[in-house]
Amino acid sequence: MDEAFHIREAGTKPHLAGGRLTIDLRSLQANYRALAKVAAPAGVAGVVKADAYGIGIADVVPALAAAGCDTFFVALPEEGFAVRRAAPQSRIFVLNGLFGLDAAETYARSQLIPVINTAIDLTIWERFCGRQGAAHPCAIHVDTGMNRLGITPAEAIAFADENMLTRAVNPVLLMSHLACADQRDDPKNRKQLEIFRNVGRAFGEMEASLVNSSGLLLGRDFHFGLTRPGIAVYGGSPAPGVTMRTVVTAEARVAQIRYVKAGETISYGATSVLQRDSIIAVAAVGYADGFPRAASGSGVPIRQLFPGGNGFVNGRRVPIIGRVTMDLTMFDVTDLGADGIATGDHIELFGPNLPIDEAARAAGTISYELLTRLGQRYHRAYISAEPPESKSS
Repeated sequence: MDEAFHIREAGTKPHLAGGRLTIDLRSLQANYRALAKVAAPAGVAGVVKADAYGIGIADVVPALAAAGCDTFFVALPEEGFAVRRAAPQSRIFVLNGLFGLDAAETYARSQLIPVINTAIDLTIWERFCGRQGAAHPCAIHVDTGMNRLGITPAEAIAFADENMLTRAVNPVLLMSHLACADQRDDPKNRKQLEIFRNVGRAFGEMEASLVNSSGLLLGRDFHFGLTRPGIAVYGGSPAPGVTMRTVVTAEARVAQIRYVKAGETISYGATSVLQRDSIIAVAAVGYADGFPRAASGSGVPIRQLFPGGNGFVNGRRVPIIGRVTMDLTMFDVTDLGADGIATGDHIELFGPNLPIDEAARAAGTISYELLTRLGQRYHRAYISAEPPESKSS
């Protein structure tokens, strides 16, 4: 028998929506558990910034918690508040650090752990802890070569030596971020690892975290105590040849079927000229819904480097034709035949038949961007394991 499941619907009502998202939280949990096996004995945190990569913190966090996750990373405090509501007992790290002394009080009150990225952050947190008379926890982010956020290795070592004497703050995690983890043989990975190890010696036995999804696959030398896979949990490929279970399926509803003669043009700019009599499906999703204009079949600069994107319907890939517009995308469905598709049908934009990484490459972007840009006009269906209260004893 099929596994029992529960569906929670959200967003625009299904009969009114131009597109729909099917979000399989069971697959998300399966991906998390698979990554946890690779990471063991290191732990695996849940990276749920950007509203859980566009999927929704309120649904993703409880699903990850049920799979054994008790530590989460967000980018901003507001996201941390949402995680706290969804998983009250969890550890929550805020990656973008502190924006001022007034923010520090909010972090402490909400039990959010700031990631210290600058000397200014460190001064703010030390001053706040001093006023409170308590050394509140924080994470120390050291820049080992990403040149994005983080204090320098020298600053980190000096802080470790000083704080060993003063105990002004309570660092509970040392972390960094690899710049080229998706390029397995890049020598920068080993260089950053050695810098991180050297800094770690100054902090002793404190928990440490270096890798994201791609870095997790570099081997146990990189795992330390805590890993932070993101895109792989949500179904994106962490490395070439590595396939995760599909979590998100995005589909667009067909608003109209058009029969267009050879020689006519499609969409803005008349950039796509039909070479044959064609059947065109006009689907009710566009760049306002987060489906990139760069996926257009013609008429955008990126087409010089990447082919246009595709949809999938009734067992076939169907090419995007003409420019993607704000609310509509056109597909050439001629090869399906006159009876192969109808108004009201749905065309898959990415999902089990059209992997999200492939759809992203066709648009000259990455799966992270496709997910985090998902708009609010979709109907959303969240599939989870059957709730315990509905199971028979």
